[in-house]
Amino acid sequence: MRLALAEAARGQGLVEPNPMVGAVIIRHNQVIGIGHHSAYGGDHAEVAALKHCSETPSGATIHVTLEPCSHFGKTPPCVDAILKAGLRRVVVATHDPFPDVNGNGIRRLQEAGIVVETWPETSDIALDSVRLNLPFFKKVKTGRPFVIAKWAMSLDGRIALPSGDSRWISNPKSRSIVHQIRGRVDAIIVGIGTALADNPSLTARPPGPRTPVRVVIDPNAELPLDHHLVQSSNLYPTWLFCSHSASRTRFQNLRDHGCQLFEIEPDPSGTISPNKVLDQLGSAGMTNVLLEGGSRLLGRFFDDQAIDEVQVFIAPVLFGGPASFPPIQGRQTLPMEMVTRLSHIKRTQIDDDTLITGLLRQPWIDFPL
Repeated sequence: MRLALAEAARGQGLVEPNPMVGAVIIRHNQVIGIGHHSAYGGDHAEVAALKHCSETPSGATIHVTLEPCSHFGKTPPCVDAILKAGLRRVVVATHDPFPDVNGNGIRRLQEAGIVVETWPETSDIALDSVRLNLPFFKKVKTGRPFVIAKWAMSLDGRIALPSGDSRWISNPKSRSIVHQIRGRVDAIIVGIGTALADNPSLTARPPGPRTPVRVVIDPNAELPLDHHLVQSSNLYPTWLFCSHSASRTRFQNLRDHGCQLFEIEPDPSGTISPNKVLDQLGSAGMTNVLLEGGSRLLGRFFDDQAIDEVQVFIAPVLFGGPASFPPIQGRQTLPMEMVTRLSHIKRTQIDDDTLITGLLRQPWIDFPL
């Protein structure tokens, strides 16, 4: 199953909104077939493994990282392919929460006389399979995409100098990793403050397997018409989330320049709810989004429990000066015993930078992590 999990990960950025799935076919403890879901709308992992078998798969065992599908989607049910191939045993890492599957695949196999074994939900194998597809699980359970919050900061916890200058805190290799992440997500989200201060392009360079939508939370439709995001909106999609009260003239001008605008009823404070934005992005089929700031927007997402993972690039520099531009400028003030603690923390040295990644425990996670 470890081999199947490694195979599944090869589909990252290529198969969404489908999950990443890998499959390995075994006979007499020897691999005779291996495959993964490699493209949205293409063969699922089980079918790919069967097509790449070195001998007839009849009577063999297939190990698959997610419950085989039992419904017609972009492709026929994988259960049918397993039965037609004559496999005698199916080992599943974890169940598929998608309503059209959710136990139906396992039940159909068992009804057909196939031996089905599922890893315990608290086993490392099952948990690693779930973690691999957390964006898929969140989308199925909530309708919203998985949110990765990214920022670069100094050793004394600032994401910009008091002047607002943030170019460049992290080193070139760290920035290259950010571009790789951008090329695997469905959208990149920034606030209007960051958009105005940095005039970013928010593209992946070089391009990745996906072309992310550039999203700006812009309550008053302030984004200038000569901004990079507006000027390139016919090449790379630009979506603005604005208040109903924003200027109709600004709306029309931005639309005329190729931007797509969404009107959101603001909160009493005049801010736009992160979860309302995520609802809209989820409705558009998005599975993964990258939240790039700034401080206030990161704070609003954090306060609303809308961040699922963080990726923080820490540079060995000290800014000093006034306490300005913290990474997360939110409303919450909690005692130490209630502060948010990350799980599944990874630390990676990138030349002189340190990348720390971790997961946040969220209400939608109803399984052990």
